[in-house]
Amino acid sequence: MNPSLKKPRESVDLLNESTASPFPDEVLEKVLSLVQSHKDRNSASLVCKDWYNAERWTRTKLFIGNCYSVSPDIVARRFPKIKSVTLKGKPRFSDFNLVPENWGADIQAWLDVFAKVYPFLEELRLKRMTVSDESLEFLAKSFHGFKALSLLSCDGFSTDGIKSIATYCKRLTELDIQENGMDDIAGSWLSCFPDDFASLEVLNFASLNSEISFDALERLVSRCKSLRVLKVNKNINLDQLQRLLVRAPQLMELGTGSFHQELTSQQFAQVESAFSNCKNLHTLSGLWDATSLYLPVLYAACASLTFLNLSYATIGSGELSKLLGHCPNLRRLWVLDTVEDKGLEAVGISCPLLEELRVFPADPFDQDIVHGVTESGFVAVSAGCPKLQYVLYFCRQMTNAAVAKIVRNCPDFTHFRLCIMNPGQPDYLTNEPMDEAFGAVVKTCTKLQRLSVSGLLTDQTFEYIGKYAKNLETLSVAFAGSSDWGMQCVLDGCSKLRKLEIRDCPFGNAALLSGLDKYESMRCLWMSACNVTMNGCRLLAKEMPRLNVEVIKDEDSDDYADKVYVYRSVAGPRRDAPPFVKTL
Repeated sequence: MNPSLKKPRESVDLLNESTASPFPDEVLEKVLSLVQSHKDRNSASLVCKDWYNAERWTRTKLFIGNCYSVSPDIVARRFPKIKSVTLKGKPRFSDFNLVPENWGADIQAWLDVFAKVYPFLEELRLKRMTVSDESLEFLAKSFHGFKALSLLSCDGFSTDGIKSIATYCKRLTELDIQENGMDDIAGSWLSCFPDDFASLEVLNFASLNSEISFDALERLVSRCKSLRVLKVNKNINLDQLQRLLVRAPQLMELGTGSFHQELTSQQFAQVESAFSNCKNLHTLSGLWDATSLYLPVLYAACASLTFLNLSYATIGSGELSKLLGHCPNLRRLWVLDTVEDKGLEAVGISCPLLEELRVFPADPFDQDIVHGVTESGFVAVSAGCPKLQYVLYFCRQMTNAAVAKIVRNCPDFTHFRLCIMNPGQPDYLTNEPMDEAFGAVVKTCTKLQRLSVSGLLTDQTFEYIGKYAKNLETLSVAFAGSSDWGMQCVLDGCSKLRKLEIRDCPFGNAALLSGLDKYESMRCLWMSACNVTMNGCRLLAKEMPRLNVEVIKDEDSDDYADKVYVYRSVAGPRRDAPPFVKTL
């Protein structure tokens, strides 16, 4: 939770009230209104009482990383002029179905308060929140100047709720719907935008599956002359995409539909011409069912691309190699492991400016898969992309020596997420644990902020992390470790740790309780399928009364805590916890 979201009296008591600001209020407020960073504003609010008040009256944007770390009422009392809210709900492991349905994080309680105190609210960005169609209708009718809605990994709503947004939000500039657990019942919502509506700048419905009214989409795109982001779903074919591009050559980000269609030579030329006229395009995604036959239509638009997302395109190494040859300015690349090591070798050759690489598994549950990527492809990328800072790499085999070489080639990693998909997999050449691999990562990459570890790991890995990863903020651990001592090393040594996510590890009460002096400075701790007992959780709750210690019970057992979620909160225990969540 942000420091500036503490209860007002509590925050003011922390300040040195004898210290007066040397600046007049008007000057101080003008200066602070120019500060955009959440962290900088939080720090400024703690300087003195005058700065606290000035920051209070000048803040218009709010980020809350845990919707239960504070209550809507506390937010409303603290900040009277909020126009933009970013709100996160469920723990991240809900993405892996580890959080039961109906766990909570309902947006309606927040909307009820916002409607009273922020009738001028313009932007709402939600992640892992529960959102009903009724809530979306309430939102659309309560905030008459509302402009931007982003829903990422949310659930509980349907396209009927999106209809309400399209119908009533007359000033909407952004509608971004990504990877939600929603009921996609019809595409008629696009027809609900009024005939004179023309303000849209961002439209993303790439993750929806239903057929949409293309005529309505085409009319909408034609009217919205300021549209800069358009991401359509896979039901849009190449011919339809060409018609959209002709009407919106100003696009900066494009998510295409399906790239599998029979085109005549004339249609091919028209699609190619449409892409060549998109002079400002810097982000390209979609490309469902792309084949080597039609990828060349993209070449003319590739020179300016900085982000290429091929995570839906099951292309091979040959297609990728040809495509990357036209992308000299690429900074970010997402691909499936169907590109294999040969494709990653092409990345190393063609993308010297690359800063971020994500390699996803095309079929993570197929144990007999014949394609995929190995340590060889990762090493090839690191050799040709010295500016690499962010990596998410799914593979089935890895070696200590390869990881050590990778970080020597790219010592500036801030995010290193290596997922060896077979739990407990050792170095496949030496059969040794992968301890030295992650030891090399934390010793070499001094700027490391986020780390995900995998493979066969002993406590040695966690000793390395605690000793060397001094800037680490987020650590994700699964199927690793030997004893409580390993996690004690992490909690003792990583002073900047904010999020700790652990599943299927042998850590127990001693590990949990070793973080007593850390948890209040962290955003959250998640532990599931570990050796933590209910008594251990009760002791933590007793020792740290300002923490919410929640246990999710899978079975009727008084001994072990199946899932433990610990977070700091100024609002106290939440009031909407379902029966299977026990707050200690």
